[in-house]
Amino acid sequence: MLSRMKAWARTLKRNSHAIYLAARDPRTPWYARGLAAAVAAYALSPIDLIPDFIPVIGYVDDLIIVPLGLWLVISLIPEELMEEYRTRADKADSQPSSIGGMMTIILLWIAGAGILGWIGYRFWSRS
Repeated sequence: MLSRMKAWARTLKRNSHAIYLAARDPRTPWYARGLAAAVAAYALSPIDLIPDFIPVIGYVDDLIIVPLGLWLVISLIPEELMEEYRTRADKADSQPSSIGGMMTIILLWIAGAGILGWIGYRFWSRS
């Protein structure tokens, strides 16, 4: 059972990378590219819809939302293109990296912390 789970996890990782590649390829239909970009960004992002530290339901997005999103995107992409993306994903040694994406996530975290700090300051400085 453990080996099946490991194989499933490797397949999810490969398909996540493959749809990342599909989102950047102009041969992919526009509707599949948009959904692929959203699913790949969510799957590869360290920010989750439901935080993982919440017992049991914290992993629901990782176990249900991501595989369903991958399945939907894969069903929208023509099979010959999907095979090419899977082959390219297999050849890649590491996860895709994007300096722009990383900077966006860092800036969002900084902005969120700044806004929370400003709200806290305004709340506690009224006393």
